[in-house]
Amino acid sequence: MSPTAFASRHKLIYIVAIILLVGFVVVGLIQYKAVRSTNQALDKANQLTDELVAAGFSRPDPSTLARALGEDGGIVCEDPASALKSALWKINMSNGATGPGQRPVIADSRALQAEALVLKVYCPDTLHRIQEQIADLKTDETVKRGNDG
Repeated sequence: MSPTAFASRHKLIYIVAIILLVGFVVVGLIQYKAVRSTNQALDKANQLTDELVAAGFSRPDPSTLARALGEDGGIVCEDPASALKSALWKINMSNGATGPGQRPVIADSRALQAEALVLKVYCPDTLHRIQEQIADLKTDETVKRGNDG
């Protein structure tokens, strides 16, 4: 049997092998990108965890932070100083009632500090814009700590 006859006879095998090889390369590239993205998210989460612990907060689970914030901070970093985000942020610092019973409260300064640390790690370029709003809020030590007494 001549080499040309052999090649033409097994042409389908060559085509399938090439298609499989290209498919494996594509899947490998996609997996590499996903692993790299996951590693970057975990690096950021570990950095935030270290910052929180250094500020006196309890140590959160870095994998939970990585899933919630990703590698870019997700929704937390999407224009945090906008009017809508500022309004929602202030609503979350109210007494918890709805409608006419809702009242502003003196927010705990440590909660604001934690938010600032998230912005510092994930989107430091927006931190200065929200620090002005934080400075305008009336805060105090309003949450009793476990080691206070």
